Amino acid sequence: MSHDGPIHARHHAVQFYGNDQALVTTVGGFIGEGLIAGQPAIVIATPSHSAAIVDELSRRLIDVQQAKRIGDLVCLDAEETLATFMAGDVPNPGAFRKNVGDALDQALGGRVRTPVRAYGEMVDVLWKKGRAEAAIKLEILWNELAASHAFQLLCGYSMGNFYKQAEYFEQVCQQHTHVISETKVVSFERRSVPRTA
Repeated sequence: MSHDGPIHARHHAVQFYGNDQALVTTVGGFIGEGLIAGQPAIVIATPSHSAAIVDELSRRLIDVQQAKRIGDLVCLDAEETLATFMAGDVPNPGAFRKNVGDALDQALGGRVRTPVRAYGEMVDVLWKKGRAEAAIKLEILWNELAASHAFQLLCGYSMGNFYKQAEYFEQVCQQHTHVISETKVVSFERRSVPRTA
């Protein structure tokens, strides 16, 4: 399902985290705030991070079981979701739009004036495997998907992976409207976001 024009300003943030607890706290706040506001959520993460995020939401007094039961909270495995659209070492744009777009539409359940809150660490999975260029291409695909789907996206990257691929750090930041460190948020909204040809 596509929407006529943007319903909400594009929000594509990245969290650079030094430890799992910092990540889980940020994601729990982002997803929990949306669920309280009636916005459905998708968590695309490793099983251990998904479990920790669900625990954090419960700690914030979110009825996680009810949210899952009615489809307002969907947890997907990052590796399994990546497998639905990767073609060798690069993401396939059509397969990404189909599989991830369908997941967003399913979470919306026919609601057209509500954005989905999505947390994803598929990019981090790619980054940890040394596939920085594939991760950046995936970020670009998320930005392109925002033209047809209403969602607010938070990506997670482990800081420990950047010392080996520091030259890509700025490229990652340029794909996001906001960059979150463990101490502050930096807005990148006025920067141009490179798109694919």
